[in-house]
Formats: sequence, C-alpha cells, structure tokens
Amino acid sequence: MPKPNTSRLDRDIRQTERKLQAVRKQEMWPLTGQERRAVMRALAGGSYKVVRGKSPGRAERKLETLWQSVMTRLTTELTALQTERQRIVNEAATAKAAKKSSSWW
Repeated sequence: MPKPNTSRLDRDIRQTERKLQAVRKQEMWPLTGQERRAVMRALAGGSYKVVRGKSPGRAERKLETLWQSVMTRLTTELTALQTERQRIVNEAATAKAAKKSSSWW
C-alpha cells in the first residue's frame, strides 16, 4: 500500500503559513483585493485626519480590526488544510490496516 499523496496539501499548508507570517508583519501581498482596498482607505482616512490636525484613532482601530480579521481568515484556512491532510492520512492508515487484517496469514 503506497503512502498517501499529501504533497499538494503540504504545499498549500506551507504557503498559508508564509501568508500568516507576512500578515503578522503587516505585509500587503497576502491580502485579497477587497482587503487591500480597505487598508488603503483606512490609511488615506488616517492621513487626512493627521494633515487636518485631528486624531487618527478611528482609522487606526479600523486597520487593527482588519489585520485581525485577515489573521483569523488565514488561521481558519490553515486549520482546514491541516484537518484535511490528517483525514487523508487516517484513511490511508485505515485502508492499510484493513488490508493487513484481511490477509490469510
């Protein structure tokens, strides 16, 4: 019985982990288009407030909330990928055990 083929899932898991690390550093490349636009809007709004001599508090909170939601999305995606990989490995192990127990030895 061959080993389960999890190379695609392993690659996706590594890529999602890289994205999660990038989001922790507040890099823009792992964001979706909608998330990028929201970040740019919040930055522009905060910049406008600073230029006008007002507090950018709301824009800062909006940015912080956005980064947290992106981290939550990526963490959920990572958990789903790891769960799927574990399911495939468990299925292969069950099939291997069933094959061994069915032999006449």
